[in-house]
Amino acid sequence: MRPELVMKSIVPVVMAGVLGQYGLIIAIIISTGINPANAQQPKLFVGMILILIFAEALALYGLIVGIILSSRAGQSRAD
Repeated sequence: MRPELVMKSIVPVVMAGVLGQYGLIIAIIISTGINPANAQQPKLFVGMILILIFAEALALYGLIVGIILSSRAGQSRAD
């Protein structure tokens, strides 16, 4: 193994971890400023549920496409 390639490959993993921790800290800071009254409005609740449903549908579509592409790539290597 070449150590320079190992270190080069570890950098994105470490940066992803740092970015995830930064996002968690920012989410905690932002969540302290949210008023409970805003979260309990039915008009906002329905809109957020619709956004959640569409986001889940998009995520499932991406998952299905990824599975199809990976299975096709596996079949082409076997041939």
